[in-house]
Amino acid sequence: MPLVIGAMVAALGLVAVIVAALGAILPGSGTEATTCQPAPGRSSTGIPTSYLALYRQAGRAYGIGWHILAAVGKVESDHGRGPGPGVSTGRNHAGAAGPMQFMPGTWAAFGVDGNRDGRTDIYDPADAIPAAARYLKHNGAPERVRTALYQYNHSRHYVDKVLRQARAYAHQGPAKFGAQSAGCADAFSSMAPPGKAAATAIAFARAQLGKPYKWGATGPHAFDCSGLTYAAYRAAAISIPRVSGDQWRHGPRVPNGHEQPGDLVFFNNGPGTSTRNPGHVGLVIDRGKMIAAPHTGTVVQVQSYRRRTLLGFTRPTAHQGTKRGAQGATR
Repeated sequence: MPLVIGAMVAALGLVAVIVAALGAILPGSGTEATTCQPAPGRSSTGIPTSYLALYRQAGRAYGIGWHILAAVGKVESDHGRGPGPGVSTGRNHAGAAGPMQFMPGTWAAFGVDGNRDGRTDIYDPADAIPAAARYLKHNGAPERVRTALYQYNHSRHYVDKVLRQARAYAHQGPAKFGAQSAGCADAFSSMAPPGKAAATAIAFARAQLGKPYKWGATGPHAFDCSGLTYAAYRAAAISIPRVSGDQWRHGPRVPNGHEQPGDLVFFNNGPGTSTRNPGHVGLVIDRGKMIAAPHTGTVVQVQSYRRRTLLGFTRPTAHQGTKRGAQGATR
């Protein structure tokens, strides 16, 4: 169950306003997202069919492995079947409620109307499961899954128990979480940003995870692809052009294979795009990984940048101290 400490109370009020704007679950961006979503192993047969579908849907939408969400649901309430108080009604001895065991303040900030019935019901798994995904994402998952789980419940024993259960559901065997396993990575921040400006831009982008895509938006409540990268480097006191095509031409170019965290990665896709006018951009955070605002109907999320439309990379940190870039419409 998430524990809300005193120092977070004021901040959560602001977060609640931002999160409320997101409304219902927003779908992910399809097969291009490569967060570990393993096929259910034999141990997952004990998960109620309706819950398994919700775990997988929320996992895709928020870029978190469904097996992590299912493990939290198992440990917290046995997927809503637990006999204790606070699962289907009331609260437990600590004040938590619902199948994912939210505290009231955390639910106020991160509750989701997952089934779009006009309510955020802490006892409804269709709302509680995506809310848990959103809360874990806010706290660093999937890159820092242990940190996120520890924020969910301040117990190292709890974190270990959830991860053991997640391995069983994914049928991944004894491989340590955080290491590469069968092409999946539960934590992948292995490359440190090369400088303070890049680290600041990445930290800014991470703080926007889960916010909705909106064409032409540069924050604070929504972003489009180039609006996110523009705002991230503005936070790092580096001015780059506003739109993806201008950002690409702004350079300098970085050879493929030599990219570093903080570089921009561009794609030749979308109407009217070309090798001189890429229609999509993301911010590199690790080998093969970027944070991006994909398109209408999605949220800012971690994705793979290894795809056939990859055009190349640029390094905005080479422009430290330059004047503000050009303004304009985005793609």
